[in-house]
Amino acid sequence: MTVSAALEGQGDISVGNVVGSNIFNLGFVLGGVAAIRAIATTPTLVKRDGAVLVGTTLMLLFFIRDLTLSRPEGLILITMLVIYLGYLLWQRESLEEMAEIEEATWRDGFILVVGLVAIIGGGHFLVEHASSLALRFGVSTWVIGVTIVAAGTSAPELVISLMAVMRGRHGISIGNLIGSDIFNLQGVLGVAALINPMQVAPEAISSVSILIVMVCVVVFFMRTGWAVVRWEGALLIVVNLIRWVRDFS
Repeated sequence: MTVSAALEGQGDISVGNVVGSNIFNLGFVLGGVAAIRAIATTPTLVKRDGAVLVGTTLMLLFFIRDLTLSRPEGLILITMLVIYLGYLLWQRESLEEMAEIEEATWRDGFILVVGLVAIIGGGHFLVEHASSLALRFGVSTWVIGVTIVAAGTSAPELVISLMAVMRGRHGISIGNLIGSDIFNLQGVLGVAALINPMQVAPEAISSVSILIVMVCVVVFFMRTGWAVVRWEGALLIVVNLIRWVRDFS
């Protein structure tokens, strides 16, 4: 959806989708899952992945200080992702949790193709109609991107994290969210900016600043007691609700 928006010249929806999706992941998704059941964390997740997420979010704020995201900046983000993934492959840590994996069949390949087509087509229509809604109700495209579109793109993370924590796979539950946020910033935004440099609204500065605060708070929660407990999850939800009200007002 972010790339579709970039191709259509909707920079606000493109960047807003990533920023809003990350905030939604850390607020509603992580907060909602933790409010149901406390999520255990690990030192590696906090010190390595948490640090990468904080650093990348700070870099995004630096990049959009002039309200643009250029091709060289997109290339830097992609390069950071390649380095990060390369480090993960080189480190080759033993997995904390192993999910049961069944042998792939032709049905899996068919579902994969159908899913990709649905995502690409859905992204196009979502961007188009989100822009129309913004114009009709007098709401900026940035607000639509950082709220409604972002919530829609975060739905898979919500399902995966909730199912994982209910089955006791805490590493998958929280790792899914942290990894998704890192990939959104470095990979998705990087590719989108490389394809088509983007202009963003002044509201982007405050939204990314809120994201930085959210990321730092989440990493702090992950470090204290090596778990995100229920009251911390509830607090993340409240903060995100306040942010949504502020955006629409």
